[in-house]
Amino acid sequence: MKRFDRLERIRRLDPEKDALEIYRLSTAYEFPWDYTRALELALYRTYAVPRIGRLLAETGELTERAQKRYDDTALLLGTIVEHGFDGEQGRTAIRRINQMHYSYDIADDDMRYVLCTFVVTPKRWIDAYGWRRLSRHETVASVVYYRTLGRHMGITDIPKTYEEFETFLDAYEEAHFGTDAGARRVSDATLDLMASWYPRALAPLVRLATLALLDDSLLEAFRYEPPSAATRASVRRAVRVRGRLVRLMPPRPAPHFARQNPEIKGYPNGFRVSALGTRPVPGVQGCPVRRTGGTTGPPPE
Repeated sequence: MKRFDRLERIRRLDPEKDALEIYRLSTAYEFPWDYTRALELALYRTYAVPRIGRLLAETGELTERAQKRYDDTALLLGTIVEHGFDGEQGRTAIRRINQMHYSYDIADDDMRYVLCTFVVTPKRWIDAYGWRRLSRHETVASVVYYRTLGRHMGITDIPKTYEEFETFLDAYEEAHFGTDAGARRVSDATLDLMASWYPRALAPLVRLATLALLDDSLLEAFRYEPPSAATRASVRRAVRVRGRLVRLMPPRPAPHFARQNPEIKGYPNGFRVSALGTRPVPGVQGCPVRRTGGTTGPPPE
């Protein structure tokens, strides 16, 4: 197989009917590292919304149990990619996601925004740093994939095109990004978690490199001092160089799914999908924000 053979295969598929297959080829074969980084950034962006970041701080899920929260989120989302919406494992993952989110009163716009980050952030990341840009087939398939996931989660008025997803995300962030002490604690804990995946001596460098990859709106929301222009340029250039090197490598012969990511530390002996995630505790907020408006319970499967 040559470097662009899989892209040609993707282009022969129908991005509407074959959305899951295209998304799986893109995430597990073409860009597994990039999608992992981009989805980390997608979730991180949500902390800059004060009502999300503040309540996440109150739960302690991302300040006291950051590794477990990271593991469970990656594994639940990855299970759906690997097994599909109709497979037993995929249905179990969706059920767990719904059980967590629909125990609380979360605004439809907040649910819609998080869904938008999953569509828009990976495309922007891959177009900037990937070994090639995301094709239109892959972009449309991603939209169809997350519209399907959104429907399984009971989210209403989901954008129909990538351009609509992007417009919604940009407008939401402009209106809602802000500063909150709890959100800053969640952000700091997340940066500490990412640094913990590397040798201790590298922790300051990892933190600086991560900040250098953030856009100005995030740095401002969390009140981080921006890295120097030279640092930001150097880090971003290094990530782009990585993409160029990947382009020279042979295509991946086997899929790489989320459960294979070395950043997942909490399940060395395997995991049960039904046991992942949080359970509501009386008197304790377990989900980012209370749901206001929209459906009142998880949609039927």
